[in-house]
Amino acid sequence: MADNPKLQLFVKASEDGESIGSCPSCQRLFMVLLLKGIPFTLTTVDTKRSLDVLKDFAPGAQLPVLLCDGQPKTDTLQIEEFLEETLGPPKFPSLEVRTRESATAGDDIFRRFSAYIKNPDPGQDEALRGRLLRALWELEHYLGAPLEHEAGRSPRGPFLDGDHMTLADCRLLPKLHTVDVVCHHYRREGVPGEMWGIRRYLEAAREAKEFRYSCPDGEELVRAYREVVRPE
Repeated sequence: MADNPKLQLFVKASEDGESIGSCPSCQRLFMVLLLKGIPFTLTTVDTKRSLDVLKDFAPGAQLPVLLCDGQPKTDTLQIEEFLEETLGPPKFPSLEVRTRESATAGDDIFRRFSAYIKNPDPGQDEALRGRLLRALWELEHYLGAPLEHEAGRSPRGPFLDGDHMTLADCRLLPKLHTVDVVCHHYRREGVPGEMWGIRRYLEAAREAKEFRYSCPDGEELVRAYREVVRPE
């Protein structure tokens, strides 16, 4: 591509209507664009008051929405694929994973978390918590396993596919961070400390500017679950 496309990313706003809101898919694409290193405009949309800002070009669309040279794109996975195809080497870095298993690592965690944190029946808490912990342990084991392209290096790189964040991290990290923050606040236990691989993974992410800049405030994540969590 001779010229960079004009990109505008629309994401969910926080409760204050201006800063970044709780939406893993929004953060996912925000991270992709930051990792690509291309200039873009970020617009936060207050979904309670001004969702009609999208009505002229993407009526009825759910956030996130990407405008590329004025053309709307509304499916998160398709947007991600489009950005990877359009903004590729040598001008922009590839974010594809090299190890196939990295693309699906941690897939069950957010679903297990949602079932646990939104559970209305206290009698089911222990079983649902156990399922979430099993999903976290599966990720823990993956983060401790060697990667072929790292030639048996120990310890392996801190991210899912090695030393650098990929599309897999953009998909998982916003969800995993939410699990850690929300469970810690409402159930007094985030990711257990003995899961040192996940703790290292989260720490590496929180030190990366692409994650920090795209991440909602912790209080915003807590507020987002306030109405669906059963009081203890």
